[in-house]
Amino acid sequence: MIELIIATKNKGKLKEISELLRGLDLKISSLADYPDAPRIFEDGKTFKFNAAKKAATISLWTGKLALGEDSGLEVKALKNRPGIFSSRFAGEHATDKQNNAKLLRELRGIPLSKRQARYRCFAVLTDATGIVDVVSGTCRGLIAERSLGKNGFGYDPLFLIPQYQKTFGQLPPEIKERISHRGRAMRKVRRSLEEYLSHRE
Repeated sequence: MIELIIATKNKGKLKEISELLRGLDLKISSLADYPDAPRIFEDGKTFKFNAAKKAATISLWTGKLALGEDSGLEVKALKNRPGIFSSRFAGEHATDKQNNAKLLRELRGIPLSKRQARYRCFAVLTDATGIVDVVSGTCRGLIAERSLGKNGFGYDPLFLIPQYQKTFGQLPPEIKERISHRGRAMRKVRRSLEEYLSHRE
C-alpha cells in the first residue's frame, strides 16, 4: 500500500484532510510519525508556495508521496490580512483563541455587512520524481461579531456562512466538508490521487 504523508503537525487539519480522503487505498501518516523530519519554515509570500515547500521537503527527505497544504483567512476590511500569517496572527506561537480575539479587536466597530472574508486553501501533491498536482479551493463568508460554536478549529467560530446563518463552528462537519475551502481543494486532490494510484496497480 502506498503511503501518503500529510506534511503537517496540526491535529485539526490532519483530521479534516484524513476524513476528506477516506476510502482511498492509502496509508495516511503525518509529520507526527516522522519526528526527525526537517523543520519547514513557511517563509513564502503565498499559500501556494508554502504548500509546495512542505510537500517537496517531505518527498525529497522520505522519497514518498506527500501532501503539502497551506490555508488561511483573508478579510477584505483588513486588506486581506491575516492571509499567510493566519496561524500566527497574534504572534509566533499564538493559540486559535488569541488569533480570534485579535481579529475581533481589529474589526471592532465595523458592521457585519462590511466584514466580507474568504478562506483559501492550496494543496500540492509531490512524490520522489516531482510535483503530481497543485489545486486550490475558496469559501466566502463574513466575520461574525462574536465567537459562535465549538466545531472545527482556527477561525471557524467566527467564519459565518450567510446561506446557513451559522459559523463553521456551528455547522455540522458534513456540511462544512461540502462547502469549505479545504473540502473543495481535497476533492480535487482525491481525483488526482485516484488517477495516481490507478497508474500504479
